[in-house]
Amino acid sequence: MDIADLLGPGSIIASLKGSGKKQILQELSRRAATLLKLNERAIFDTLWERERLGSTGMGMGTAIPHGKIAGIVKPVGLFARLEKPVDFEAVDERPVDLIFVLLTPEGAGADHLKALARVSRLFRDRAMCEKLRGTDNVDALTALLTDRAASHAA
Repeated sequence: MDIADLLGPGSIIASLKGSGKKQILQELSRRAATLLKLNERAIFDTLWERERLGSTGMGMGTAIPHGKIAGIVKPVGLFARLEKPVDFEAVDERPVDLIFVLLTPEGAGADHLKALARVSRLFRDRAMCEKLRGTDNVDALTALLTDRAASHAA
């Protein structure tokens, strides 16, 4: 599974404003709901419930809020580069500025884990993260995230 398989039109946000984790997740839920034509509150509740279990802040300024949602048939992603880093209670206590929301169908056991592992590999690539931080251009971010050669190398 490639990152390109998770992203669709409008799913990359080059410069998202927000002052905290909850506000960022609310805005990402709103945008995901618009893209997927689903209930914004259901998406937010799923993501927030996962955060209550433990932060999805993975370290190195990255986070992967995720959950299973009724009404979708395949894993879907939403990438955001934050204007200013926010506290996400990450494992390394570093604020987060790169977020990849991952939503999968309710019954997606292995697909959920595969997609999560793929995004995690992307965010463990320090060079890729620096490239993502280096631009606020949607087309450039799209190229970085969906380049199949880079996504296989990560």
